[in-house]
Amino acid sequence: MPGRALRRIFFVEDDPDIRTVTRMALEAVGGFTVATCGSGQEALSEVQAFAPDLILLDVMMPVMDGPATLAALRRIPAAAEVPVVFMTARVQSQEILLYKELGACDVIAKPFDPMLLADIVRAIWASLDR
Repeated sequence: MPGRALRRIFFVEDDPDIRTVTRMALEAVGGFTVATCGSGQEALSEVQAFAPDLILLDVMMPVMDGPATLAALRRIPAAAEVPVVFMTARVQSQEILLYKELGACDVIAKPFDPMLLADIVRAIWASLDR
């Protein structure tokens, strides 16, 4: 699927304010179709029906954190190959390396500029070897 356009983004984040800002930034500024979930467990039950091109995943969430959610998503055939980008305030170089070892294709630092988020996501998408 080289060159496939990025259209559908699935965002998993426990903070409702960050969910709202991110969704608005990606839809209004980026023109993407966005579905959001408030927990890893919710993501597991909804990801297949939404069929995302890309998953943005918070790292620090209660009950099921981002790494555990990523591992569980990889066991769902419809989500197993979907690129995942972690969004987190924990962006020390060793943390970023760990996230990539866990299977994330990139990391977006929080806080982020909502006006630039769509461009950051597009740049990550363009860098993927699909």
